Amino acid sequence: MFQIKRYVLGPVQTNCYIIRNPENKECIIVDPAACPDDVTAELDAGGWIPKAVLLTHAHFDHIGGIEGFVKAYQIPVYVETEDQRMLMDATINMSAGMGHPVSYDKAVSVNEGTRLSIAGYEIKVLHTPGHTPGGCCYYFEREGILFSGDTLFCQSVGRSDFPGGDGMQLVWSIQEKLMGLPEDTVVYPGHMDETTIGFEKSHNPFI
Repeated sequence: MFQIKRYVLGPVQTNCYIIRNPENKECIIVDPAACPDDVTAELDAGGWIPKAVLLTHAHFDHIGGIEGFVKAYQIPVYVETEDQRMLMDATINMSAGMGHPVSYDKAVSVNEGTRLSIAGYEIKVLHTPGHTPGGCCYYFEREGILFSGDTLFCQSVGRSDFPGGDGMQLVWSIQEKLMGLPEDTVVYPGHMDETTIGFEKSHNPFI
């Protein structure tokens, strides 16, 4: 059983998700673009217990709230190995250029096939480079949901013109890692609305 709450946060309207398990009151934070007081107040008022932050990649618009959530809840942060350097460097992750430098050097590395057990969920890491070298998706197989970050959008794909991006690699990642998932898998992207694997197989012009 799960509940997903979406917050649209930060300077470029990033989807930050909080996955809540009502059975144990634990939750997971995905891509915290910011850490507004009203979000933490809502968590605290509801008795929710954050257990981790999952990063789909380390661009500025997905990491701005790390420090706030870690300070409030003393929780680990996970990022794919290839994006560790980006996460630690405010110039590379582009947050310095936005006027609010963010860097974090204590994240736990994950890789293709890493399996995490958090908040009562089993989560598989799918390394999907192309938007960034360490872009990844988090697949909750039992629940049939995928958090795709900026890899896959509804009828679109992520940008590949930032440093470290590779358009051909991005399309390969989607075709090889995501299109083989069950068609009813619900995809929660880093921007815009959710979709399904089946819908994207039929309607996404990039793949």
